Amino acid sequence: MHTSDARMLRGAAIPAAAAGVGAVLIGLLTAGAKGAFAAALATVVVIAFFSLSALAVSWAAKYSAQTMMLAALASYTVKILAVMVLVTAMDEVTIWNTKVFAWTVIGLALLWIAAEFRLAMQQKLYIDEPQNVLDRSP
Repeated sequence: MHTSDARMLRGAAIPAAAAGVGAVLIGLLTAGAKGAFAAALATVVVIAFFSLSALAVSWAAKYSAQTMMLAALASYTVKILAVMVLVTAMDEVTIWNTKVFAWTVIGLALLWIAAEFRLAMQQKLYIDEPQNVLDRSP
């Protein structure tokens, strides 16, 4: 994994984990032990899904920009579908509060994306363009 990818992963995972701790406390206060368990599980799900996605994109970036884009789009689609299936399948589960789970997943996913966006805007990326693209003179 490239150092900038690792920095991006850490920069998003740490705030998500901290917000997850807050979500566990809020879940505990609003829905009791079932709410706390739901928030903790949702935190693990979000961090795992987004970390695996970042690793897949980082791995694909070694090959080409097109492969990286394909990996990013595919991992995004798989994440959305997997979370949708997970939330739908767990709708009738009584071991945890499904509403706390769903709202925690949504909140942490949005936080993760915002943290990645903030970090991407702060980075000064070096773009190496071939000379023939820049030199258009006849």
